[in-house]
Amino acid sequence: MLSKIRENQLNSMITNIIMIIIVFVAIILYFANNPLKHSKEFRIRCFWNWFPLGLTYAFMYMGRYNLTVATGAMGDLITKQNFGDIFGIGAVTYGLAFLINGPLTDKMGGKKAILLGTAGAILANALMGVSVYCVLNGIIDKSMIVPAFIVLYSVNMYFQSFGAVSVIKVNSSWFHIKERGIQGGVFGTLIALGLFYAFNWGDIIVKASKAKLPEHMDLIESALRFLIGSANAKMDQTWYVFFIPAIILAFFFVLLVIIVKDHPSQAGFEDFDLGDASNDLNEESVIALYKRLLANPVILTIAFIEFCSGVIRQSIMHWYKIFVSQNPAKLAQGASFFIDNWGLLLCFAGIFGGFVAGYISDKLFQSRRGPSAVFLYAAMFVFSVLMYFTLEQNQILLGIAVLLMSLCVIGVHGMLSGAATMDFGGKKAAATTTGLVDGFVYLGTGLQGFVLGRLTSMDWSYWPLFMIPFTIVGLVLSVKIWKAFPDRGAKS
Repeated sequence: MLSKIRENQLNSMITNIIMIIIVFVAIILYFANNPLKHSKEFRIRCFWNWFPLGLTYAFMYMGRYNLTVATGAMGDLITKQNFGDIFGIGAVTYGLAFLINGPLTDKMGGKKAILLGTAGAILANALMGVSVYCVLNGIIDKSMIVPAFIVLYSVNMYFQSFGAVSVIKVNSSWFHIKERGIQGGVFGTLIALGLFYAFNWGDIIVKASKAKLPEHMDLIESALRFLIGSANAKMDQTWYVFFIPAIILAFFFVLLVIIVKDHPSQAGFEDFDLGDASNDLNEESVIALYKRLLANPVILTIAFIEFCSGVIRQSIMHWYKIFVSQNPAKLAQGASFFIDNWGLLLCFAGIFGGFVAGYISDKLFQSRRGPSAVFLYAAMFVFSVLMYFTLEQNQILLGIAVLLMSLCVIGVHGMLSGAATMDFGGKKAAATTTGLVDGFVYLGTGLQGFVLGRLTSMDWSYWPLFMIPFTIVGLVLSVKIWKAFPDRGAKS
């Protein structure tokens, strides 16, 4: 027993050291990538602008995917179909909210938008925590948890939708087009950190909040258990899965107010030519802007590619863990390593995917984004086929295929939603363009939530089969934008 505890503590320490190293590597890559030869002072101030902004977005992920962690911890209170419906409705809300929040962010500025989104996510997560507390303590009937979550998670996802557009909006004024591919990789690293926080930290919170003393707790879990008083609790305190992300986001809310600036000129530096499709959109109506964006074949193609990305990304991140939890025999067949380290492995996959996509784009194809998407979608097709044939036969190969799928899809998402939207929207329409594209991402997310919740209830073999057609469509569309590059004379 003692040796097992020490092993867990060592693993926890190693994991946290790895995460610190990852953050430092991302920072080093940022400072090493300076094609415009910005001054040292500018680069440092730019760092203090995007870094807290990116961490806030990462912790918004924790306050978004904690639903998956909480669902597993609450047992029969939320079924697979319930989860699919809650997440699906929330994802559709997220996608449709971009139609409003994209132009709103372009008008109000990225800083105000991220503050609004963070405040809403704090409130929604706190209310979801209160709902879980009331249900588990018998204050309200158990049948109320699903309708309560449908409403509150949708509210959460509405405010969460300010996150991506506001980050892109702020960064569009600070990064030249030649810097955005690598910076998209850095942004992908922060997304990957968010997945780590959501799944690994979420699992730590679940373990620490159990009323019955769990076996083999590490120092972090023990300390958290002491702080929240679970040792004296009469029931599992699962509500902390929602309360703790809300507390963390509250800290970053204050940090954003103090540090972040929308433009270099607000921080004492000169604004500069960004080399993208920036133009003066101040007098353009929202309807006219959307008509223009939807008439742009490149932006529309990117949006449909990202629809496929939305289907695939969430099909991997959520349903693999549910697949193993409902087939516990898979753990003994090789799945335990992947499940025990799911958040960390997703983090690695996201980081490598982001930087691979960024390197291909900026260093090999002169900041064109299409080639990265082509290579990564071709790989996704191969790995989704591999998933189908290894689903029951080989859990190690299945886990590897799932991780490589995650690497590819996060790389595509970071490159298209994180860089191409700035390129083709320009700084004046960056948020609206990002909102349009990310709206398609989450329409895809909503589709997979509704469909896979039902298909997997019939047979798990439908899981990879459902993804294969979307890898093919994404690949074909990516080929169509192989040569796409923003026309600086264009209005969109």
